[in-house]
Parts: sequence; structure tokens; C-alpha cells
Amino acid sequence: MSETSLQETYAPLGRCFGCGPANAKGLRIRSFAKEESPDAEVVCEWQADTHHEAFEGVLNGGIIGTLLDCHSNWTALWHLVQRDSLDKTPSMVTAEFHVKLRRPTSADQPVHISAHAVSSEGNKIVVDAELRSGDEVTASCRGTFVSVGSDHPAYGRW
Repeated sequence: MSETSLQETYAPLGRCFGCGPANAKGLRIRSFAKEESPDAEVVCEWQADTHHEAFEGVLNGGIIGTLLDCHSNWTALWHLVQRDSLDKTPSMVTAEFHVKLRRPTSADQPVHISAHAVSSEGNKIVVDAELRSGDEVTASCRGTFVSVGSDHPAYGRW
């Protein structure tokens, strides 16, 4: 596994709140593919700060949603790059995602996120993701992500 994240590799000037390496006030998650395969697991470790809390010691649900959304989007991008042997990354957007908050997530220790593509058809990728705090799954997500063309406002924004 590379020490350079997918975000740093493919979008070093990205300013997305959740995953943009260039956003000093963002979450700046770093996603890593475990192998070069469309079915690869993509993982992330992230540590909250007190301003990410809903209340003392517990991570805010909106932050959890952002972590899962952005990490899943990068998982979908990795899937397309690998599946289609792309030399240029597609512009990906979230079509929909559903988060299940299963139990409170500690803000006092790193969270671990893992995701993988469960299906793909054309430019549409469905991804499942889990967020763990310690040994417990505290949140999960299923999302649909699509690559967009030059007629979409997000095209080329990374």
C-alpha cells in the first residue's frame, strides 16, 4: 500500500470539506486502496478533534456522514480507474447515500473506515462502507456514486 493517499495522488489541489488535501479547515481524510484491483478494499484512519464532537467525547453524526460519503466516493473512483484501466481519473459525484448510525462513536480515538464496491454498471458504482471505533462498527453506509461528463458542474473540479 502506498503512503500517498488516493486524494493526494489524484486531487492534490482538491478543496472538498471532507477529502480535499488543500482544504486546511476540512477533514482531510486519506483513503488507501489495499491493492490494484476493482474489488479492492479501500481503507482510511482518521482522528477527530474536539470541534468535531456532538458532545464531549462523541463524534457528530454529520461528520460521520461526511467521512463515509467522501471515503465511499473515492472507493468508487478507485473501482472505475481499475475496472476500466483509466489513465485519467473520472469526476465522481454522490447520487445518494444512506448512513446508519448504530451507536455513539468515540471522538477520543481514531476511527477506521473500510469500503468496497458491491456493484457497478457503466458509470454508476454502489459502495458499502463501515466506520469502526475500536472493535465496534458504529456506523455504516451504502451509497451510489456516478462519474459525470463535461456538462456537469462538478466535472474537472478535483
